[in-house]
Amino acid sequence: MDPLDIIDNMDKIMPVFQPIVSAVKHDVIGYELLGRYIEPDGTKSLGDFFNDPEVPDEFKTEVDQRLLEMALDQLLLQNNGCLLFINRNARQLMAGDGEDFLKTLLEYRKRGFPLERIVLEITEHDFNDDFDTLNHLLLYFKTYGIQIAVDHVGAKSSNIDRIRQLRPHILKIDMSISRHHQPDAFQDIIHSLSMLAHRIGARLLYEYIEDNHQLYFAWKHGGHYYQGYYLAHPDPELLTTDSLSIHVGDQVKEFVHREKAMVSERLAYTARSEEKLKRLMGKWQSPDYADLFIQEVLPLFEAESFRIYICNSDGEQVSSNFRKTAGSWHGEAQQIGSHWAFRPYFLENMMLMKASHKGRLLDIYADIETGEMIRTFSYPLSDECFLFIDLSYEFISENDYLLFQ
Repeated sequence: MDPLDIIDNMDKIMPVFQPIVSAVKHDVIGYELLGRYIEPDGTKSLGDFFNDPEVPDEFKTEVDQRLLEMALDQLLLQNNGCLLFINRNARQLMAGDGEDFLKTLLEYRKRGFPLERIVLEITEHDFNDDFDTLNHLLLYFKTYGIQIAVDHVGAKSSNIDRIRQLRPHILKIDMSISRHHQPDAFQDIIHSLSMLAHRIGARLLYEYIEDNHQLYFAWKHGGHYYQGYYLAHPDPELLTTDSLSIHVGDQVKEFVHREKAMVSERLAYTARSEEKLKRLMGKWQSPDYADLFIQEVLPLFEAESFRIYICNSDGEQVSSNFRKTAGSWHGEAQQIGSHWAFRPYFLENMMLMKASHKGRLLDIYADIETGEMIRTFSYPLSDECFLFIDLSYEFISENDYLLFQ
């Protein structure tokens, strides 16, 4: 597609809108504005035009302006209160200090389109340009009520500090990057971004959702908004909730049912493990006899555990490590006296057990020694001593309710 053909035939440019769905009400709350070029055999995406570095910025700005005006006209007619997500290249915005862009929005505000309904999307890799100038400009836009979204978040972890400084309203997570990462690595990226969003008060929008599994992932990992072909393709019309490819509410009901079932199974496992240990409590004496007590515990957790030990309330290990290797248990007395209170949540976990007098099944995590994903079941033997039973990855992977948080 020749850029000159596009500029010479601006009447063949048309906006299309991809719906964005809320996780709260499961309805369409906004649309991302995209561009199409009308050809004899149909329409073609303008993505290549905007992404081509050889196309002059002034050409792109002209097409962007045309699409924006057409989209705002359409939303004014519809008057549905939805948000409009607009992609803009940071370099183009900064070239004119954003004045042309803002001037257009202010004109439409006079016609009844609140600027609070505008979400300006800036791609994360645009941070490579003059970030201080960009940050200043976006802060200026914020004073008018314009919301800021950072697109393709997670592509460059080095930009975390800049995102924190910018404090956008929305972080857009590209689900397609999950196909280029190992599942555990992608989980780590999402965990970091979720923590960042929580700290700066941003909402997560998962885009490029293409199947039910990805929608479930977005729902399970704090997605406030959903977007992608699985929900709806870009359309010249402003699609309503009833026009979506799926009924999001019905899908979420299934997710909730699945999650409740797994939580129920985890609680049942915890209860079974507690009952096993309660029957042994008459044999617990003191830390001096910790290894002897663990000898009694080993047969009860033969199938699921690979390591068992006891710590006191200060996090100091008072027993040997009992580790299963090639199907046989052996003690590691050299681990007596090791201190584990530095681990995240270790002391909190022990204090909760002390208060409740009940065992706890910890979230899945990567074991320091093996690198495998494991869980730990912990149980209070007294107010001062606590039993830790590490569950093997093999056992966890055979039981889905343990594999997922």
